[in-house]
Amino acid sequence: MNSMTDTVTDLQLDTSGLQCPMPLLKTRQALRHMQPGQVMEVIATDASSAIDIPAYLRQSCHELVRSEEKSGRFILVIRRGEQES
Repeated sequence: MNSMTDTVTDLQLDTSGLQCPMPLLKTRQALRHMQPGQVMEVIATDASSAIDIPAYLRQSCHELVRSEEKSGRFILVIRRGEQES
């Protein structure tokens, strides 16, 4: 259980300090290695990530469970979809 989101996560991906497009690329790469239904928390400091990652998820089979901004950190909780994208 992650204290920041109160959601059980299978993986935490910290992309703090990375600039666009690296947080999105790292997120996509991590999703490819997860099983359907698993949940990942992505932490980013690049504000573009709060736009780019949800935009990617809308075009994929993955689900954005929650996103929030806290103290300059963008936290996105993603559930892996059934199909590879």
